Amino acid sequence: MITRYSRQPMREIWSEQRKLEIWLQIEILACEALSKAGLVPAKDLAVIKERAKFEIERCREIEKLTNHDVIAFLTCVNENIGPSSRWLHYGMTSSDLLDTTMAVQMQQSADILLDDLRALRKVIARRAREHKMTPMIGRSHGIHAEPVTFGLKMALMYDEFGRAIQRLENAKEACRVGKISGAVGTHAHLDPKIEDYVCKKLGLKAATLSTQIIQRDRHAEFQAALAVIGSSVERWATEFRHLQRTEVLEAEEYFGEGQKGSSAMPHKRNPITCERLAGLSRVLRGNALAAMENVALWHERDITHSSVERVIFPDSCTLLDYMLSLLIKVVDQLLVYPENMEANLWKSKGLFFSQSVLLALVKRGATREEAYKWVQDASMKTWRGTDSLQVNMKAHPEIAKRLSKKEIEQACDLKQHFKHVNWTFKKLGIE
Repeated sequence: MITRYSRQPMREIWSEQRKLEIWLQIEILACEALSKAGLVPAKDLAVIKERAKFEIERCREIEKLTNHDVIAFLTCVNENIGPSSRWLHYGMTSSDLLDTTMAVQMQQSADILLDDLRALRKVIARRAREHKMTPMIGRSHGIHAEPVTFGLKMALMYDEFGRAIQRLENAKEACRVGKISGAVGTHAHLDPKIEDYVCKKLGLKAATLSTQIIQRDRHAEFQAALAVIGSSVERWATEFRHLQRTEVLEAEEYFGEGQKGSSAMPHKRNPITCERLAGLSRVLRGNALAAMENVALWHERDITHSSVERVIFPDSCTLLDYMLSLLIKVVDQLLVYPENMEANLWKSKGLFFSQSVLLALVKRGATREEAYKWVQDASMKTWRGTDSLQVNMKAHPEIAKRLSKKEIEQACDLKQHFKHVNWTFKKLGIE
């Protein structure tokens, strides 16, 4: 991933240096296990531990000849160790290194992303509490529906990213699997205890069964989890973008001193961060699709998945880390305009009370169809005219026959829409 859309800790996890370090760790652990099993002499193990190292440039130089990155790596390490290197890679295949290493990298990446998500929820909870009772209009199909509070909107965001944590934890566990099982996964040349030892030392579980590789449904699940989380990021980025539209302006991305919005129009304050998040989420979904294409491989393995994974795993993990860091900043610094929320709320002249009056009429004996028609008649008059819905309902003969003016006014009480806000916050644990 380009540096513009990445952060250093995640980049390091997927760097060439880190990958080869884990390869070397796996090879040494396998030799340790073989030594405990009585195959590798203690003297050779000591030499391996003392001398095992690699130089990336030397590995690349050898790979130009071998056209095989694992063989190039082993050749480089062997040059440093000497004769004792004969025990390296004993009974193993390249994917024992590749897949087990990627499992470690996915675990480390997931840990960073989980920290990001927890930090995001903390910021969301603060903004939710801050605007717990800030009234605004709820919209369905982009049209005024019924009142909500901005705090409830943020509480919904908090809840959604709680599911994101659970989803990622599940995917992390699904991929906490390594293999040291040889060319087709049968342990033909290595006791399964070697695999158990290596995986345990790395914080992994040994695969119950593998072929030459760990099955890619696990990896597809991981990528799908990242893509769904990315889609949640986009969902809220889109929400904030809509709220920032000039005609709405209920919330706005922070616009810093000296920041510029347009090369042509000096007045512009654009939601560029949220737009960036919306765009990058598309990359995550595309990568998830590519991961699903990798599930169907030939027999015990082909290599069609390899080139894809070298791109999508570093990119998706790095991108989502970057996206979450941006969203934390957006939420933390989001400019909220309660006065605009209040003004927009009443632009529809109280039409959002329509259901309250409908239900009041039903309680008074009207059928739902009758009540709906009467309230809709008053509502359409409100849409076309200048009077509020309350005024038009009081003037409606059928409504006025069943409800007194005071009862209509009681049905048009804004507070009734917020009577369960505290209950909702308590249920979410963000009181």
